[in-house]
Amino acid sequence: MSIEKVRAYFEGFGIAGRIREFDVSSATVELAAIAVGGEDRLESMSFKLGDEPIIVVVAGDQKIDNAKYKAQFHQKAKMLTFDEACAFTGHAPGGVCSFALPENVKTYLDVSLRRFETVFPAAGSNSAIEMTCEELERYSSNFSGWVDVCKPKEG
Repeated sequence: MSIEKVRAYFEGFGIAGRIREFDVSSATVELAAIAVGGEDRLESMSFKLGDEPIIVVVAGDQKIDNAKYKAQFHQKAKMLTFDEACAFTGHAPGGVCSFALPENVKTYLDVSLRRFETVFPAAGSNSAIEMTCEELERYSSNFSGWVDVCKPKEG
């Protein structure tokens, strides 16, 4: 299960005790917000870039802007399927996170996150960990940079 992998990963940084596990689902942005008792602050999305998977972490009230994504990555956004996400990242959708990833999975953070003092990324299914954006950058596996690939969700 991915939460055990993330816990072991965080043990190396001395922060595993900060993981919060929930009795309720945190599989969507909205459910995660309810679980942490706050607003929907972020979402980790998995894409295929060429033949390699990537994770893009974005603010929960944002969505991928296809034109910005293509300008940044030089190809159209193509999300991983459920099976691909599990196989390539080791995390199932709903628990996809930027932690404990294989070496070939790069992590990008969208600038939409920078407005928050803290965020609550998933740490595997039905869990989260509160951290600053600086910590998110430091602890994300294979951090590759900050990007600007989002726009606000409508409605």
